Amino acid sequence: MTGLVVCVLVLAAASAYGVLRRRRSGRVRVRGRDDGKRLDAAELGAELGERATLVQFSSAFCAPCRATRRVLGEVAGLVPGVTHVEIDAEAHLDLVRRLDILKTPTVLVLDADGRVVRRATGQPRKADVIAALGEAV
Repeated sequence: MTGLVVCVLVLAAASAYGVLRRRRSGRVRVRGRDDGKRLDAAELGAELGERATLVQFSSAFCAPCRATRRVLGEVAGLVPGVTHVEIDAEAHLDLVRRLDILKTPTVLVLDADGRVVRRATGQPRKADVIAALGEAV
């Protein structure tokens, strides 16, 4: 009987953890440790957008990265002056470490000067990305 109770408690705790992780994944949020961090065209390997830049850190084995690429490409196409840049995290480990990228996909929203104003880990929703751009432009 005790084994059954322990098993049920472990399953309940694991389920609660999974639900919490899923709700937080893909949320666009401001993080204090991004204050003052900037990226320039040389680091990105592409020009900054006139109004804002969506920087996506991806990896070859990342399934949500493909969907994120599509969402960010659509948003960049909808909003004038916004550029989408995808960076292979494995090929740019120094940049990944400097920006504290812990998982892929991670999306950084940069303003016109290259300052990081928002960050999302996981696959963001289109509406969240558009709302995050409001702070950058």
